Amino acid sequence: MPGDVIHLNVGGTRFSTSRQTLTWIQDSFFTSLLSGRILSLKDETGAIFIDRDPKLFSVILNFLRSKDVDLSGISLSALKHEAEYFGITPLVRRLVLCEDLEHSSCGDVLFHGSLGPPCPPVPEILEKKPVSQSTSNITRSPQHTTQAHARSQSMHVNQAPPRQDAATRVTSCFGCVESRTSFRNVQVDKHRSDVLGYLNPLKVTMVQGHHNWICISYPHFVCCFRMKDSTGWHHIWSSPYMENAVDRVALNAKVVAQNQENTNKMVAASMGSFVQLWLIMDDGSSREIGMFDLSVSVDSLFFIGSQLVALSQFGKIGVWHSMTQHWQIQDVIPITSYDTAGSFLLLGCQNGSIYYIDMQKFPLRMKDNDLLVTELYKDPSEDMVTALSVYLTPKTSLSGNWIEIAYGTSSGTVRVIVQHPETVGHGPQLFQTFTVHRSPVTKVMLSEKHLVSVCSEYNHVRTWSVTRFRGMISTQPGSTPLASFKIVSLDEVEEQASSSTGNDFGPYGEQDDQQVFIQKTVPETDKLFIRLSSNGQRVCVISSVDNSSIAAFCVHECEGSNRMGSRPRRYIFTGHTNGTIQMWDLTTALEMMNKSDGESRKGGPTPEELMKLLDQCDLTSRNTTPSISPAPSVLQVPMGPTVSYQSSRPNSIAMDSDAGEEDGNYYPDTIVTKI
Repeated sequence: MPGDVIHLNVGGTRFSTSRQTLTWIQDSFFTSLLSGRILSLKDETGAIFIDRDPKLFSVILNFLRSKDVDLSGISLSALKHEAEYFGITPLVRRLVLCEDLEHSSCGDVLFHGSLGPPCPPVPEILEKKPVSQSTSNITRSPQHTTQAHARSQSMHVNQAPPRQDAATRVTSCFGCVESRTSFRNVQVDKHRSDVLGYLNPLKVTMVQGHHNWICISYPHFVCCFRMKDSTGWHHIWSSPYMENAVDRVALNAKVVAQNQENTNKMVAASMGSFVQLWLIMDDGSSREIGMFDLSVSVDSLFFIGSQLVALSQFGKIGVWHSMTQHWQIQDVIPITSYDTAGSFLLLGCQNGSIYYIDMQKFPLRMKDNDLLVTELYKDPSEDMVTALSVYLTPKTSLSGNWIEIAYGTSSGTVRVIVQHPETVGHGPQLFQTFTVHRSPVTKVMLSEKHLVSVCSEYNHVRTWSVTRFRGMISTQPGSTPLASFKIVSLDEVEEQASSSTGNDFGPYGEQDDQQVFIQKTVPETDKLFIRLSSNGQRVCVISSVDNSSIAAFCVHECEGSNRMGSRPRRYIFTGHTNGTIQMWDLTTALEMMNKSDGESRKGGPTPEELMKLLDQCDLTSRNTTPSISPAPSVLQVPMGPTVSYQSSRPNSIAMDSDAGEEDGNYYPDTIVTKI
């Protein structure tokens, strides 16, 4: 009968209502339940038992009674989830509208723009492959041909192509269904190729920036965008298809003769032990400079001035000099960290020593034509130097001899050494030692105002305030502790080398400016938490405007336009799994944070935010206290069944995407949590 009273037991709370109230919405959970299409359980009193949240159910029941919704103290997303479970379509539509009003596809005030993905290049094996008889009636139209080869055409941020999934886009670029199948079946070296790249050829793996250019790496090709005054960002160039997966990329200006306009760029990409180098003209045309072999895997790739440098943790340095057009390989002590400062390349090595090379002079020893590698300092305990940071003081430009270096070791020690004119003949002197970390140090940053160190225990960060006198570090009152926090970031068990490079959390920023960490808590997420490196306070949270997962990111400062009063601005570039690039105004975020109330600032994800992010992951680690952050291989892993140990890749040198250069911190074997 319509007036039947129905008794419900929802999560231990009893509700009584009428059949008519529960069934006025057709094809809902309740119509199926009361018609017998869904099996029901009853408690000892005969009430129908439903194992759901009684608090949220009371809101849904009130909607069924009066069509009113009281959202006070209720999570909108949780209520929508329950409404979807019970099939209350009118309520779901209202809640979806409420969510749409809160989130705009145009982003919030920090969203700066979006770049559509380029058309992926066709593998050479497919370009030469004849069309089979079964598909001979399918021919490439002129439109398809133009699209596949128009990689040098400009693309404005407001002219992004319509969204397509990866398979559809590859099909449209290749012109026929057969090409899509062949593309996925190309035989390549399994050890150096990312199989996922064939399933998703437009997943962004790395983002690098230099001046008003950015270089985007995809699994098997790279491309460049350039920002022009008033007209925005334009797609300038795409590389040919590369058979092996791209591991590293580097972007820099080409050094030209004086009185010439410097508009050309050099782009380098490494694949295993090979490095490929191109010269990109301003009009989008390009010329391949060459392919070089380091003979061992390239763990870091960057430019110092006009010279391309490739490093391997196995103790090899490869240098290409633009003036001599010469590629040279040098054997050194196994490299565990590095940093660059001006024309200097400093290497932290496995034997506890710090070496340096002045790349500007490109010094060669007269007797054997080798690079001039000079030992600068030896750690007192001879611990492996696992992190390195160089700070050039204002006096460096005057005397060239005032240098401050902070480094971390495999034992967790952080030391600061200083070289000044009085000690030139004796080398740097030990200034301070910190032993606050109990795990190997993976990152260190010495800036004008702060010293920041990170160890391998959940990316635990310790910071100190640095006192300076006339720009030089001072002992009065010395470095004082400032903050302690963690940048928790879960890694995939079988992550690729490019994944760790494109997701380096920082710190980002110039050493005389505010620096930030970028926290990507879980691998598959559309949210990034931006935090100050000095105290861990939250600057902002950015969310993908199209809900796509963020696959890579970097912070880059773009030069101002030629207009009077224009100044450089810092942006966060996020690369996504659908191939798009989204841009966020970090300068505005920092200005808004500095004006806000300091007491109301948060840090990283709150417990509620973290739990919501972890819903996307499957934590299957057997570790009692899993170390999911990178940890040097010198770390002795406890033996026994409680440890899940995974070597994600050979000992490597991680890259910092800031300004197209690397932070040189050392990321070898990793104890990880499965995702």
